[in-house]
Amino acid sequence: MKEPRIMNQRPFKVLGIQQIAIGAPNKQRLKALWVDMLGLEMTGTFQSERENVDEDICAIGSGPFKVEVDLMQPIDPDKKPAVHTTPLNHVGLWIDDLPAAVDWMMQQGVRFAPGGIRKGAAGFDICFLHPKGSEEFPISGEGVLIELVQAPPEVVSAFSRLAQAA
Repeated sequence: MKEPRIMNQRPFKVLGIQQIAIGAPNKQRLKALWVDMLGLEMTGTFQSERENVDEDICAIGSGPFKVEVDLMQPIDPDKKPAVHTTPLNHVGLWIDDLPAAVDWMMQQGVRFAPGGIRKGAAGFDICFLHPKGSEEFPISGEGVLIELVQAPPEVVSAFSRLAQAA
């Protein structure tokens, strides 16, 4: 495996947690905890045959600091991706400049999942870091799928103000 090397200044910032995605064979059981017991607000739904997912989109908090909690079940439990086989399916991170992040990270040896940058369930541009490294791209999520999410201008601005106040 080739050794990763960090080249020049990182051209992007990770601003904060955008989402967590939790999978189960039946999302109704997840809703019983996250919506009925913990009181998360349902903000939408999303289905994708291509991604084999039927999800309810919930939220903690509000405004630019809102964290999305996606409660997912597979459309077909025998197909891939199997969104229910890892209960914590993935973590989404707000990124201030997604294209710059992807370009730079690939140069450093980070492996991305197929699909490239595309629109995600919440309407933001997204891409995924692969959970497993390869010979060519040895840096990965080490078993965790990580979603990079392009932060909209109001989120970038809110995190900048928060950082300046600290």
